[in-house]
Amino acid sequence: MIRPIALMFAAFTMLATAGQAQAEFFDSRDMMSGPNFFGTGASPIPRTTVNYPTNYAPGTIVVNTAERRLYLVLPNGQALRYGIGVGRDGFRWSGTHRISAKKEWPSWTPPSQMLHRRPDLPRHMAGGIENPLGARAMYLGSTLYRIHGSNEPETIGQAVSSGCFRMTNDDVADLYNRVSVGTTVVVKN
Repeated sequence: MIRPIALMFAAFTMLATAGQAQAEFFDSRDMMSGPNFFGTGASPIPRTTVNYPTNYAPGTIVVNTAERRLYLVLPNGQALRYGIGVGRDGFRWSGTHRISAKKEWPSWTPPSQMLHRRPDLPRHMAGGIENPLGARAMYLGSTLYRIHGSNEPETIGQAVSSGCFRMTNDDVADLYNRVSVGTTVVVKN
């Protein structure tokens, strides 16, 4: 015969275990679907669909450095608009390239020009949340530039990079999943 105290203890243990499992489920669901999926915070400039009449074909990326916005051209005169960080004075550029490579959690080797300016930088960093290229990178032709994530979401909308285009990790992952190698990227000042 089971004693009432043992039965109450067993029931309490089952409820506590079920409650813990439910809390863990909600924590993991929130981490994966919320603005902090990559642990970097939400963009200060939310991604949105906008009217964007243009002659560029759907699928083209248009970077407007003056606006500090990146547009992914959609059909029917629309585009997805993302906030971006751009090159600081002396590091802005324009032109047309294609995405030549895509990488998830890319490693980073600062170019020699950057190391000359900043000898304190590491010579190489493995991919990961602390890496300045963030969660994804799309390489632009044979240039040193890329569209990449950032572990500094507060720089979105700012002119602080050495010529690359920064996005929050959530936004760069969204764009990364929508485009392919060969996508045209038009950079306008």
